[in-house]
Amino acid sequence: MTDESRQALFRAIPSLDALLSSEAAAPLLAAHGREAVVAAGRAVLDDLRAGIAANAAPDDLSLPALAARVAGRLASRLAPSLAPAINATGVIMHSGLGRAVLPPAACGALGAVAAGYSTLALDLDSGKRVPRDRHVEGLLRDLTGAEAVTVANNNAAATVLILDTMARGKEVVVSRGQLVEIGGSFRMPDVMASSGAVLREVGTTNKTHLRDYEAALSPATGAILRVHHSNYRILGFAEEPPIEDLVALGRSRGVPVIDDLGSGALVDLARYGLAGEPLVRASLAAGADVACFSGDKLIGGPQCGIIAGRTEWIQRIRKNPLARAFRCGKLTLAALEATLKLFLDPDRLAERHPIYRMFALTPGELARRAEAMAASLREVLPAAVAVAVVDAESQVGSGAVPVETMPSKALSIRAARLPAEDLARRLRRGAPPVFARVHRDAVLFDLRTVQPGQEAALRAALAAILQDEKNK
Repeated sequence: MTDESRQALFRAIPSLDALLSSEAAAPLLAAHGREAVVAAGRAVLDDLRAGIAANAAPDDLSLPALAARVAGRLASRLAPSLAPAINATGVIMHSGLGRAVLPPAACGALGAVAAGYSTLALDLDSGKRVPRDRHVEGLLRDLTGAEAVTVANNNAAATVLILDTMARGKEVVVSRGQLVEIGGSFRMPDVMASSGAVLREVGTTNKTHLRDYEAALSPATGAILRVHHSNYRILGFAEEPPIEDLVALGRSRGVPVIDDLGSGALVDLARYGLAGEPLVRASLAAGADVACFSGDKLIGGPQCGIIAGRTEWIQRIRKNPLARAFRCGKLTLAALEATLKLFLDPDRLAERHPIYRMFALTPGELARRAEAMAASLREVLPAAVAVAVVDAESQVGSGAVPVETMPSKALSIRAARLPAEDLARRLRRGAPPVFARVHRDAVLFDLRTVQPGQEAALRAALAAILQDEKNK
């Protein structure tokens, strides 16, 4: 591009006033207001000038074409950043995709409370303020056997709150094999330091004996802490004392025992072919003074950290100044209450709770669903696209049951002209975004985590990309 032609293009760009005064801009001004349209229009014109300066000639400088660009920029700006997505990864509680799919009952309760005022922290008889966690405390006492319960905004906050209350300035005895790191570089030693507790490591990575804990106890000890391994397991030559033995030791020396359960199972997962997650009720029945666990993992509710245990400790935790910083809002409590009520009838969990419905799906059910979808895709996709149903393995995710998988079925899509990584990337950038797995130059869509009613959107997303490739 010559300097003369470049200058001619610069002169051909309409002014912002001309663009705003055009007939094509009128609907945009009516819909979005002058300020937003001015900002978008200025950005469009700046992009054009930058492109011309870089020797990129614009296709169309007409006012309707520029107004269309402004409309596109406005639509992009107003589109939600946090948006619904299709999870075809097979990871049921995918942390990056928001973990638990809330039950319909929780969504309804959340919406009802969000739409107006609520009985968050007022007693209906006296009209006086009361603790907001009362909405879930009774349910959690029934479901866990705890004497008292409070709730923080996530389990990391719950851990900090417990340690700050029970052991600030004191030693907390914990096995070296339990000094975990989970997602987002959450490290137990760092959490303990931030709480003011002093870490007292005992044992080794693979073996810690009760005598190791006993030898570490002193007048400086504030608590014994057991931490669930969460997203890994130590197998083979490994040993650690059960919670019952830690409780017996703690009581003999007057030291409280804290059990950080991580995922926090309220029901035995054996009925779904899974095992290995400690039950909250079992921990408290064994005598743990305080246990904490997540609300958005195996409970499948909103993000929160639940603290259950002896009344004396829960009362102290509630009075900690940090409790206000870590407390939950009305939306979390509404969704949590509705979710917890489903566990009062565990035999119907798979009917009413999306997480447990996904746990309960059999390979046969998934195969029938996958075959039906494969047949419908073959009708609309080019012949060069190979569509197959293959065996897959689903995971619970979010650090729960890390070494076990569930047999599943997946759609395998292999396009001759489009590498699998490129197809997966374009699916993620679609509307709705689709997240799948790439394996051996094929994109796999595990049907266990594709929600009922999402098949049409998934089929449309694949057709839009792969039919477009056919026409190139």
